[in-house]
Amino acid sequence: MSPLLLPPDARPREKLLAQGPAALADVELIALLLRTGLPGLGVLQLAQSLLDRFGGLPGLLRVDLADLAGVKGLGPAKRAEITAVLELARRSLRADLRQQTVFDAPEAVGQYLQLHLAPLGYEVFATLFLDTHHRLIAMEELFRGSLTQTSVYPREIVKRALMLGAAAVILAHNHPSGVAEPSRADELLTQALKTALDLVDVRVLDHIIVGCGACVSLAERGLL
Repeated sequence: MSPLLLPPDARPREKLLAQGPAALADVELIALLLRTGLPGLGVLQLAQSLLDRFGGLPGLLRVDLADLAGVKGLGPAKRAEITAVLELARRSLRADLRQQTVFDAPEAVGQYLQLHLAPLGYEVFATLFLDTHHRLIAMEELFRGSLTQTSVYPREIVKRALMLGAAAVILAHNHPSGVAEPSRADELLTQALKTALDLVDVRVLDHIIVGCGACVSLAERGLL
């Protein structure tokens, strides 16, 4: 059904103006960005096809211009608009973590890690480097592949922490299976990295495991 044939309270734009953006589903928000569909494919259907193609909103938030170029019906203008909005979302989360301490913004930390790591189909080990006030200096993806004590090199993390002048770090990695439950190997890796960073007075505040729609904190589990 064309959006013009929908009742006013079901049209994304009218619904947003009447009820606020929180009332809209992900597909409706994407439809607002797209504005129009294709012949035989309504704008809501096109928006849903984007979410399906990229694995939902978390996956869509990671796409770039090259990813969008392969989507039928997305011309240069639409690709540019979508990319700009997604980049604004990423920058907003990053700015939150740079202005607040991580203890004041635990939800932002989880959202930031979900945004970057959850959609990946391979394992990535990342580190959030923090200043003396525990505000974000930088997040870097340092290692990829099957993560073990032998594939994650403590000296590389120590070197980057010293180069960036970090006073503390939050370790993070994803489980491509989608299950965020930490393994025994995750616990051993955490302790090895904590020992190495203690030598240069850099605190390990947490190690967060990122799954599909969920994060698990080793610090909250008492495993740090």
